[in-house]
Amino acid sequence: MRILLIHSDYLKYKTKSKTGIAEKIEDDKKEGIYENTLVVFTAVEKEDESDMETVVENAVNEINNVYKKVGAQNVAIYPYAHLSSSLSTPDAAKKILIDMEISLEKLGLDVKRVPFGWYKSFEISCKGHPLSELSRTITTEKDKEAVVDNKEAELEKSEFYILSEGKIIDIDEFNYKENDLKKLVDYELGRLESSGEEPPHVKLMRKKKLADYEPSADVGHLRWYPKGRLIRDLLSDYVYNLVTERGAMPVETPIMYDLSDYAIRVHAEKFGERQYRMGTKNKQLMLRYACCFGAFRVLSDSFLTWKNLPIGIYELSTYSFRLEKKGEVVGLKRLRGFTMPDLHTVCADINQSMQEFDKQIAMCKQTGIDLGVNYEVIMRATKDFLKENKDWVYSTSDKIGKPVLLEILPERKHYWTAKMDFAAIDYLGRPIENPTIQIDVESGERFGITYINQEEVEINPIIIHCSPTGSIERVICSLLEKSAVDKKEKPPMLPVWLIPTQVRIIPIAERHIERSQQLAKQIKDQNIRVDIDDRHETVGKKIRNAGGEWIPYVIVIGDRELEEEGTLTVNIRETNEKIIMEINDLINKIHEETTEMPFRKLPLPIKLANRVTF
Repeated sequence: MRILLIHSDYLKYKTKSKTGIAEKIEDDKKEGIYENTLVVFTAVEKEDESDMETVVENAVNEINNVYKKVGAQNVAIYPYAHLSSSLSTPDAAKKILIDMEISLEKLGLDVKRVPFGWYKSFEISCKGHPLSELSRTITTEKDKEAVVDNKEAELEKSEFYILSEGKIIDIDEFNYKENDLKKLVDYELGRLESSGEEPPHVKLMRKKKLADYEPSADVGHLRWYPKGRLIRDLLSDYVYNLVTERGAMPVETPIMYDLSDYAIRVHAEKFGERQYRMGTKNKQLMLRYACCFGAFRVLSDSFLTWKNLPIGIYELSTYSFRLEKKGEVVGLKRLRGFTMPDLHTVCADINQSMQEFDKQIAMCKQTGIDLGVNYEVIMRATKDFLKENKDWVYSTSDKIGKPVLLEILPERKHYWTAKMDFAAIDYLGRPIENPTIQIDVESGERFGITYINQEEVEINPIIIHCSPTGSIERVICSLLEKSAVDKKEKPPMLPVWLIPTQVRIIPIAERHIERSQQLAKQIKDQNIRVDIDDRHETVGKKIRNAGGEWIPYVIVIGDRELEEEGTLTVNIRETNEKIIMEINDLINKIHEETTEMPFRKLPLPIKLANRVTF
């Protein structure tokens, strides 16, 4: 069941004509006006028919809870089929609506029920306070998850501790040697005050001509320029290599899904209201916010046995969509359209999932090393999971190699029982969510994913969700924020394998261009991105421009280089040194720094004078 609750100043309705399924009503029911009313727009769904008594009970409890909070004088149940594309039969819908009316009246509420099956006009005035508009999904589940709150979650508070060397320590008694860990703790506990500043990466992504906001799209969607697109593609290649080397199988699935599919719908509701929804005449569709939906459908249609497990399938979602609040959208950190590497690993049981979890920790840690980004880590687990698997939680946290923040959740509110989140810390001291690993104990059953065990019995598996880097945009965000922090102590730069131009050649005069071109071809042929600054600028300005682009190696070609073709003077950004070296030594040095990393060619004209200014 889907309900939309509006606390109204008034509701007016008037019946126009009846449909073939209209209920018989007296004349006084053909129109009505109710003041200070909690209007419950209601769509009864197919799945509600499996346990009508429970769905009525859950709906009544939720309506009564909201009614008491908002202080309405009465409740109006308004049949509203437009909330769903998976409607129940008319008879079932009428019975459920009538039962809701009776049950609410038994609680002492003044209840009005608007007629079912009639075409109606209506007018409503919403009060406009924080609880005046609430959407809910009511299920037939008899536990606390029966009501999925799409606007406000009232969760029992988690407990937080520091895990270090197998010991659990109170967060206020721990000696924080790592300042980034303290910042993460303060953020998670709501102690970090916002400065209101714009994070530095927003200015940098524009200044470096990587990306910018697209004014003709929805907020939170970016345009990418050639340099930014190159970095995104290299990072995508990097994650592809990382997961396929470990046996994952790449797939590609659609970006939108039909919400009449019960399993997809329930999984989507776990994410709450931050979804892009759209509709056609007969369907209600959702743009994916991760690759789970397509991956699970692929797995549910696959024949698996215990011999296959663990097995992973991987997809890079270009794009995933999350309807983040407008005020929260910022730069590369919070977007409505983003690129997410998503690995799903099918495991036979909880023990195998914990073994696979440990392997994926090593993979996530490696991304921090390869990117040169420091991760602080949160281990999250439900109280029940921690009680049953305490030794594993402690030993797994130790694999990080430094203290981690432990969050103990009072009960499971999501599909996962344990997860590990890796976060970089931005210039303003706030976390940027990067890699994540989750143990999913629900989706195997919900999506009908099974494998045949050794006793030839069909079993629902455990599924590990993992994004080895987090979204590609947040990786770039982390790198740019790190550069802003590094600027205090050393020249900011990206890893050499990621920087668009790895070598820049600066000819001093026209007579030096031919030698610069020969040198550039020699470097380019060795799979190194190189360009030539042939613009009519002073050498000093060209060198400053190269520094502004964070180019790691700059070669100035003058008369000496024409006379002595064997050696070059190379400006090295990282150390701020000028070193005399042969060209092959430079090529070997760059290859050593980029070994095993992906390579793509420069997507721009090699001569800067021929380039477009974006």
